[in-house]
Formats: sequence, C-alpha cells, structure tokens
Amino acid sequence: MTVTSEASTAWKGSLVDGSGAVTLVTSGTGTFDVNWKARSEGSGSVTTPEELIAAAHSSCFSMALSHELTQNGTPPESIDTTASVTFKPGTGITGSHLNVNAVVPGIEPEDFERIAQAAKAGCPVSQALAGIEITLEATLA
Repeated sequence: MTVTSEASTAWKGSLVDGSGAVTLVTSGTGTFDVNWKARSEGSGSVTTPEELIAAAHSSCFSMALSHELTQNGTPPESIDTTASVTFKPGTGITGSHLNVNAVVPGIEPEDFERIAQAAKAGCPVSQALAGIEITLEATLA
C-alpha cells in the first residue's frame, strides 16, 4: 500500500516582501503562515519550511527508533525527540540535529546508542535528507 500526503502553499508577492500560508491538506489539521523574514531571521509566530522538515524528521525518527527498540526486545516507555534543522540564506539547508531522550527499560547504553544510530539511518526522512549532515545525540533517561 502506498500513501501520499499533501500540503499546499498559497504565496503572494515577491520573496522578500511576500508571504504565504501552508495548509496540511491530507489531514486538514492546520494552516501555517510562512514568509522570508521568518526563514532568514527567525520568528516565534511564523513557521518556515525548515520547521516543517524538523517536525517530519523528529516524528519519523521517533517512529523508527520505537520500531528498532521493539525489534530488539526492549520496547520503549517513551521517546522525546527534537530535530533542529539549520538554514543559511544563500546556502540552503545545512543540517539536521536529532536530540533524543528515551525511557527504555532493560537496555544497555551502548545497545541504545547502536539502535538509535540504526534508526537514524533507516528513518525515511533521514534518507530523504541524505544531502545534508544529520547528527544524533541520544540519551537514556
């Protein structure tokens, strides 16, 4: 079975002076404002393509890690992942840093690190982002 997810963006104006709105079409769960100023300078109230990629990466990695841990016979109680995606104007997206903190009963730290690295490599979003550096900081709680 193949699943296709859709999002759409309506943009008005030039890159610097314009703005748009990204709508999550498939789920219908939200519409988010976007603009160049937020992307190039940061914003606490307007999203960016990089923030949306970070959301995709953190959720995909958490799912991959949960699966890998369960396959290892050590299912997690909880996984908290933050993805930090970096954008440099004029260069583009330069990296994604995954920071995960998990509660996994009965696992040794070295096994957790090995499994987290495997989940990073196997995560479909990590694979889609293969053109940038992806780093991982994995901690057992």
